[in-house]
Order: sequence, then structure tokens, then C-alpha cells
Amino acid sequence: MIEDVETLVKQISHGVYVIGVGKGDCQNAFTAAWVMQVSFDPLLLAISINPEHYSYQLLQESGVCTVNVLAQHQYALAEHFGRSAKDKMAGFQWQTAESGAPVLSESLAFFDCQISHYADAGDHKIAICKVVAAAKLNQGWPLLYSQTGNMDGSAELYG
Repeated sequence: MIEDVETLVKQISHGVYVIGVGKGDCQNAFTAAWVMQVSFDPLLLAISINPEHYSYQLLQESGVCTVNVLAQHQYALAEHFGRSAKDKMAGFQWQTAESGAPVLSESLAFFDCQISHYADAGDHKIAICKVVAAAKLNQGWPLLYSQTGNMDGSAELYG
């Protein structure tokens, strides 16, 4: 048995990101905290995504995404994109990456990615993403997952 698993898991440092998925008119974005670099050459990132979500379908169809790094003061953005809602991208400024995936203009930085492959990971899928472009967009410090409290409702998910 693991006591206080929610608190212990939040000791694993990782940031909070908005993942932009899709191409053309069919786009969406979602909040992710399970993102990490997994290779230097080629530069690969791994993102974890719930296969039940609409964004997973778009990710599979388009084969591209962006990883947008949120700043410490952007907790409200993390919360907003963590919800399921129609047209949740409205009201924000977006750019289009070389791949065609959406880039959140107010993020600190973004990584434009092509999906290399997927792996099963319990109740999620891991998408291994090859970085094809990246840029810094704004100044600031990244938002850490540990700074979000129970925004994602994860406290109830640990059994």
C-alpha cells in the first residue's frame, strides 16, 4: 500500500502544457502534465493522452500536434483546456505550426511535432512525438504540475 499517493506523485517534477491537435478546420487543445523528452537524436517527446477523449481521435487522424509550455501565471488556461467543452479554442490567439497543428500564441514556447508511434500505458496512450520545429514565444517561468493542486481531479483517481 502507498500512503498519500497523490502528494508523493506530485513530487515528480513536470510542467503543465496545452497540447494542440488537428489540422485545418478540425482542431482541439487539451491540458497535459505528462510530457517528457525521451531522446536527444532525434529529439523526441512523449505525451500521455486518454484514448477516450476527442483530442486522441484528432491526434490519430492528423498525425501532428504542438506542445505549448504554460507559464506560472497561466493556471486559468490549464484549467480551461482541461475541461471538455465545445469550441474551447475560441477567444484565444492561435498560430499555425509548420505541421498545421495549432500553436497557443500566449504560451512560453512550443514544440511542433509529428507522431512517430504509440504505446499502451494503462488507461492512457503514450504518443511518441518527433520535434520538427520549436520556438520561444514569451518570457516567464513554466507552470509546474505540483502548483495546480487538484485541478485535474486526480486525487479521486488513485485507488
